Amino acid sequence: MILEGRTILVTGGTGSLGQVLVRRVLAGELGTPGKVVVLSRDEAKQHAMRLSYLHKSVTTDEVIYRNFSRALEFRIGDVRSYHDVCSALRDADFVVNAAALKQVPTCEYFPDQAVMTNCLGAVNLTRAIREHDYPVEAVVAVSTDKACKPVNVMGMTKALQERIVVAANLGRTATRFMVVRYGNVLASRGSVIPLFHSQIEQGGPVTVTTPEMTRFLVTLEEAVDMVFRALREGRPGETLVPITPSATVMNIAVALVGERGVEIRVTGIRPGEKLHELLVSEEECNHTTRQGRYYVIAPMLPELAGAVPAGSDLKGEYSSADDVVDLDETVALLERNRLLVGQARFGGGMELLR
Repeated sequence: MILEGRTILVTGGTGSLGQVLVRRVLAGELGTPGKVVVLSRDEAKQHAMRLSYLHKSVTTDEVIYRNFSRALEFRIGDVRSYHDVCSALRDADFVVNAAALKQVPTCEYFPDQAVMTNCLGAVNLTRAIREHDYPVEAVVAVSTDKACKPVNVMGMTKALQERIVVAANLGRTATRFMVVRYGNVLASRGSVIPLFHSQIEQGGPVTVTTPEMTRFLVTLEEAVDMVFRALREGRPGETLVPITPSATVMNIAVALVGERGVEIRVTGIRPGEKLHELLVSEEECNHTTRQGRYYVIAPMLPELAGAVPAGSDLKGEYSSADDVVDLDETVALLERNRLLVGQARFGGGMELLR
């Protein structure tokens, strides 16, 4: 068990993915860790997360104090700060870099901030490991389908993060640097499903940019599965991509509205949005192989080409428009993930649109 008695650092560990990842690491799926360190800059989220684990068994003072003596340790800090990163990395065996600015409009308005978190943060991690020779076994960077042929700042900075992490394997054999890239995470903070739920609760309208828009869908548990797979068996420089269903945003909205008389309003595509997303580009498909329920993209750098098996199992780009599930399958997917709780099961059709 790869994490048995080891230390894992999760940057951005108070986010949606980070919280599920920490829960499953502490559950011992990869062995009982010696220490899980959460590095983030939001004290309120850290405290709420701390309480969720500890308040049932200890007093308030014990929840607040003894932070560094517990298996779950919280550190206030920022991946933008080289000193914060060095301090957090000192005893780490494994790192998952989930810290990010990920809201597309926010990154468009503040591109310098996106660069500092999404790019400089990755530089700080790779530089610290290299310059201080920290004995980190593996680093997994969390990326997004928006990094594939990016058209917005968030995707551009994530694409640079991917290249920074992959290139970190050059000249260093002790640490495996890898990337996991996936699409929209169902019900993650800031994603479309919580937005639609909020709009429904307020009586509508539910706003859909355009009926034809498609998005890849993964669950938080599936996203963590990818990170675990990379930690266990990932090779230096590889990018792991899930083979996952996609759906139209309109069908997601219709499924969530159900039989309620809530208006679904088409508002038009927003700046920086694609009609369809890509998980593997036309250029990457030439060095992409299928391994079970994943595609593995080999690094383009020739010095790393031998680290990941060569070959191609894709004839073209992997787009969210390729294999779109219908409305019934969309409903079933949401039901399986308990995202239709408290709603009548969908029984209508497009007549709900008005």
